[in-house]
Amino acid sequence: MYTLIIVDDELKIREGIAHLFPWDQNGFSIAGLFPNGQAALSYIQAHPVDVVLTDIRMPIMDGLELSARLAAEYPQILHVFLTGYQDFSYMRAAIQNRAWDYLLKPVKYEELCACFERIRCRLDEKNHRESENSSVQNSSYYGKIISRVCKYLDTCYRTATLEDAAAQVNLSPNYLSKIFKEKSGTGFAEYLNTVRMKKAAELLCDITYRHYEIADRIGYDNPKNFSRAFKQYYGISPREFREKNLT
Repeated sequence: MYTLIIVDDELKIREGIAHLFPWDQNGFSIAGLFPNGQAALSYIQAHPVDVVLTDIRMPIMDGLELSARLAAEYPQILHVFLTGYQDFSYMRAAIQNRAWDYLLKPVKYEELCACFERIRCRLDEKNHRESENSSVQNSSYYGKIISRVCKYLDTCYRTATLEDAAAQVNLSPNYLSKIFKEKSGTGFAEYLNTVRMKKAAELLCDITYRHYEIADRIGYDNPKNFSRAFKQYYGISPREFREKNLT
C-alpha cells in the first residue's frame, strides 16, 4: 500500500474525499486528514508519506506553500491539487512546483481514478514492485498490465499507439482497450492525451521551445490540431498559456 494524506480546511470535504474513492482497493492507505499545510507538513516530518492530495486556500499554511516545501524538501513525495479555483496563477505555481496534477472540485470519480492510477503506476515503477491492488484474485495480473502500459505511455507519448501498447503486453488492441478502461477508470486515448497535455504545459514554460516544436515533441504533426487540443484541455490556447506564464 502507498501512503496518502488529504489536506483541506473543510472537515466535510476532507472526510468526503476519504470515503469517495475505494483507496485501499487501488493501492492507497489514507494515513491522515489535515486542516492545513502546516499540520500536514508536521506529520510528513515524522512519518513516511508517498502522496499528498491538497486544497489550495487554507489558513496557517496554504496548499501552494505546502507544495513549494514538498518540492524543495521532499521531492520524492508526489502531490496533487484538488481545488475549486481555476486560477491560472495557481496552475502556474503547480507546474513550477512539479505537482502531479491539478484537479477541480467537484472532482469526477473517473478523473480522480485516472489520476491515481497514473500515480500508482509511477510509484510501482519507482519501487520495482507489482500493483498492490489485491481486491480480487487476479488483480496483480491486470495491475502489471496497466502498470506496463502506463509506463509505455509516460515515456513514449510522442509516438504511442494502442496497437504498439497492445504488443507490449501481448494482447489484442480491442481487449487492451477494454481492460484499460475497466481497470484504470479512463480510456486509453484519454490517458495518452492527459500525458501529452501535461508535457506540453511543462514545455510551454520554457521559452526556448517554439509552439510547432512542442506540438511535434508530443506527437502532433499539425500545430493547429495541437492548439485545438490544448485549448480544449486547459481552456486557453498555448499562446495564452505561455503569455500568462511569463507575466
